[in-house]
Amino acid sequence: MKRISIFIALLACALMNAQNINDVLRYSNDNLQGTARFQGMGGAFGAVGGDLSALNINPAGSAVFNHGLLTISGTAYNTDNSATYFNTSTGTIDTYLDINQLGASLVFNSKAESTGWDRIVLAFNYDMITNFDSQVLVDGTSDQSIENYFLSFAQGVPFGNILLQDGEFIEDAYLDIGAQGGFADQQAFLGYYGGIIDPETTDEENTVYNGIAEYNNVNQRFSRTTAGFNSKYTLNFAARYQERLHLGASLNFHGVDYDRVDLFREDGYATDSEVQFVNFDNFLRTEGAGFSFSTGAIYKINELVRLGASYQSPTWYRLEDSFAQRINSDLADEDIDFIDSNIITIFDTYSVKTPAKLTGSLALVFGKSGLLSVDYGYQDMSNARLGRENEGIFSDVNDEISNQLGATSTIRVGGEYRIARFSLRGGYRYEQSPYENSNLIGDLNGISAGLGYDFGGSRLDFAFMRSEQETALRLFDTGLVTPATIDRINTNVTLSYTYNF
Repeated sequence: MKRISIFIALLACALMNAQNINDVLRYSNDNLQGTARFQGMGGAFGAVGGDLSALNINPAGSAVFNHGLLTISGTAYNTDNSATYFNTSTGTIDTYLDINQLGASLVFNSKAESTGWDRIVLAFNYDMITNFDSQVLVDGTSDQSIENYFLSFAQGVPFGNILLQDGEFIEDAYLDIGAQGGFADQQAFLGYYGGIIDPETTDEENTVYNGIAEYNNVNQRFSRTTAGFNSKYTLNFAARYQERLHLGASLNFHGVDYDRVDLFREDGYATDSEVQFVNFDNFLRTEGAGFSFSTGAIYKINELVRLGASYQSPTWYRLEDSFAQRINSDLADEDIDFIDSNIITIFDTYSVKTPAKLTGSLALVFGKSGLLSVDYGYQDMSNARLGRENEGIFSDVNDEISNQLGATSTIRVGGEYRIARFSLRGGYRYEQSPYENSNLIGDLNGISAGLGYDFGGSRLDFAFMRSEQETALRLFDTGLVTPATIDRINTNVTLSYTYNF
C-alpha cells in the first residue's frame, strides 16, 4: 500500500553522476542584460562607463558619473526555440516580463586640488545576468530507446542491490538505494521496477541486464521547461584622478534559482512487445549563492580617446540540488510514481568555480555628439571546476571540462549618436563557443538598437536586442547518444528610466 504526501530528504553523498559539465556552463555564461542604454549599445561599455550596468564590464565606469542617479529597467523576454530531431522539426515561442535591473550611485566631487583625486563614487546595482525562462519541445522517430539510458547505468549493478526488502515501501527503497549505492543503482532500480529492463543473470557481483521492449524504431517526445534566474548584486567604489584616470572595484554577490522539468514519452514499439509506452520525467531544482570581485581602470588619453581594462575574478558558487523522478509504463509497479508523492532526493552541497575574465576596451568620444566603443573579452573555460568537500568525486567531470572546453573570445561593438535631446544607439556582439568542438554549442551573434530621450533631470531609454545561437541538446546525459539541434533566438525589449539627483 502506498503512503500519501510523503517528503523524504536524502543527503546523497554517492550520487556521482548528478552534476556535470552543463552545470558549469549554465553559471559561467552572462547573457546581455542590464539597462536599455547598455543593451542598445551591445554592452560595449568597458571604456565608456557612465551606466550602472557598465559595472559588470568595468567597475571604474561609475567614476564617469557627474552626479548621482537612480535607474530601473524592465524587460520583455521572447524566446524562440526551434528543434530538429531525426529530421523532425518542432518549435516553441514564449514571452516573459521581469524587472531586470535596479541601481543607484552617489557622487562626491572634490575641489581639493592638492591630492589630485577630484571625485569619489559609491554605487549599488542589481542585474539579472541570466534569465532561465525557456521551453524546448523535441519530437521525432529514433532508433535509440530509453532502455539504453537505464542499461548504461544498470550493467554490472548486482541485482540484489536494487530489490525491495520484505515490507519495504518502494519510495523508501528508491532513496535508500541512492544513499547506499549511488545514482547508477538508483537508475537501475527505476528501470527494473518501471518495467523497462530485466536481469539476464542474477550474478551478485556482475548482473547483466536486457531491455524488455521489442522495436525497430520508437516515437519520442521530449519537453524541457526551465525557469529562474542568476542575479548579481554589486557594491562598487570608484574614484577619479586629475579628470583622466578612473579606478574602481566591486564586490559581487550572486543568487541562483533554477528549476528544470523534463517530460519524456516513448511509444511506437512492435505490436508484440510487452511494453507499448514509457513515460519518464525528471525535475531538478538548484538554489545557491556565489561571490566574485572585479577591478578596473579607464584612462582618458585626450578628449577623443579612452582606454579601459578590467579583471573579473572567478565566481565561487555554493549550490544545492534537489531532484525528483517519475516513471510509468505498461509493466511498471503501480507505486513508482514518485514526483506526485514529493519523493525528493537532496544532493550534498557542491561548488562551481567559473573562470576569471579579462577585458580590454577602446572608446572614441566625439564631445556631446556621440561615441564609438569596442570591448574584447578573454576567458579560459577549461579552468572552470566542480567541487565538493570530497574533492575526488568530480575528478572525471573536471577532466572532461579540461579536455572539452577551451578559451573563448567576446567582442562587443557599440555606438551612440545624439540629436538634441534624442540619442540613437546600435550594437553588435559576438561570443565564441566554449567548446573546442563548436558543434555542441555554436558561436553566438547578436545585434541591438536603442533610442533615448533626455528630459534634463531624467532620461527614458528603449532598447531592442536579438541574439541567435545553435546548440546540441541530448535528451539524457547517457544512453541516447543522438542530440537534437536547437536553434535559439532570444529577443529582448527593454525600457529604462533614470532619475538624476
